[in-house]
Amino acid sequence: MGFKRYVEIGRVALINYGKDYGKLVVIVDVVDQNRALVDSPDMVRSQINFKRLTLTDIKIEINRTPKKKTLIEAMEKADVKGKWENSSWGRKLIVKQRRAALTDFDRFKLMLAKIKVCDTRGGLVRQELAKLKKETAA
Repeated sequence: MGFKRYVEIGRVALINYGKDYGKLVVIVDVVDQNRALVDSPDMVRSQINFKRLTLTDIKIEINRTPKKKTLIEAMEKADVKGKWENSSWGRKLIVKQRRAALTDFDRFKLMLAKIKVCDTRGGLVRQELAKLKKETAA
């Protein structure tokens, strides 16, 4: 098994540490063996260490160090946001963000809903078991 995700121009990466944590960026140039120049529509182009990047499977076709407008067009054409939201990794992060944003009351309602689902499942099992016991006793 070889590597599937390479550091290359146009590779979409997720920032895994720092003030831009959780943002999707595109590698627009490789500075040296430790750093890359990254850019995205909602941030300023900057250098970032590879240790702070997690490479994704998504890659877009761009030239080296494109203008912001060209980068945005390429990202929209490749539907980067849609691909990310449909990936299992992206969905897990969205769920994690939603859970982090819940209020105490929302967590309480969620707990009650889980209890209700478990009780109905358990209640149905008990009812079916009681029916089977009656049938075998008769």
